[in-house]
Amino acid sequence: MSDWKTKAEDWWETSIIDMSPGVIRYHGYPIEELIGRVSFPGMIWLMLRGELPSEDQAALLGHALVASVDHGPQAPSIAIARMASTCGVGINNSMASAANVLGDVHGGAGEQTVALYTAIAERAGEGGDIDAAVAAELDALAAEGIKYVPGFGHRFHPIDPRAPRLLEMVDEMAARGSVSGRFAAIARSIEATMEARKGKCIPMNIDGATAVIYAELGFAPPLCRGLFVLSRSVGVLAHSWEQMQRGERNKGPLPRDATWTYTGPAQ
Repeated sequence: MSDWKTKAEDWWETSIIDMSPGVIRYHGYPIEELIGRVSFPGMIWLMLRGELPSEDQAALLGHALVASVDHGPQAPSIAIARMASTCGVGINNSMASAANVLGDVHGGAGEQTVALYTAIAERAGEGGDIDAAVAAELDALAAEGIKYVPGFGHRFHPIDPRAPRLLEMVDEMAARGSVSGRFAAIARSIEATMEARKGKCIPMNIDGATAVIYAELGFAPPLCRGLFVLSRSVGVLAHSWEQMQRGERNKGPLPRDATWTYTGPAQ
C-alpha cells in the first residue's frame, strides 16, 4: 500500500503548489498570508516566476495587463465570444471559444515582438550599439522575405493611444532603477529606423509597448502570449456576459438581410 501511495503521489510533481488538508502554499507562501498582501498581478508573477515581485514590478505588469483587456467586437476573439454566447452555451464556453483563436495572427504579436527585442539585445551585446543591432536585425528579416515587423503599425489606430502611455510608465520605472530601460530603447530605435528607411512613421502599437514591459520584466516570449490571453479574457468575460443578457439567439457574423457573396458556379 505504501509503495502504491508513493507511486501515485509521484505521478505528478510540481514546485508550484503544496497542498494537504488545511494547507495551501504557492512556492512556499501560505495562501492566507498572500491574501490581502499581494495584488493579482503580483500573484501572477509569483506563480510564473516562483518569487514575489517588487512593488514596481507588480505595478508595471498590471499596467500591461490593463492595457490589453479589450478592443471591441471588431476583434475576432471578442466577436466569436459574443456569437458563442447566443448559441446557448455557458460563459466558460464563450470564453474558451475566444481564447482558442488567439493565435499567431490575432494575439501572438506580443510574443513575436518580445522575441524580436530579445534577438536585438543579444545581437547588440552588453553595452553595444543598439541602433546597429536594430538595423542588422531588420536586414535579416528582410533577407528572409519578412515584411511585417511585429509590434508596429495598427490597422485601426493611426496612433495607438495605449502605447505612448505604457512607454511613459516604463520610463518612470527606469528612472527609478526598477527596470533597465534597454528594451524601451530598442523599441524606439526600431520605430526610428523604419521611419528613416520607409520615409514615414509606423508607430508602436499595443503589442510593441506591452512587449517592452514583458521584456523589461524578463518574461520568456511564449509566456507573453499567455499573459495576453489573461488580459484579453477580462474583455471576453465582459462581452460574453453582456451578450447573454440580451436574449438573442444564433446571432451570426452578418445581419440576416446581408448574406455573403457567392462565387461558385451558377445553377
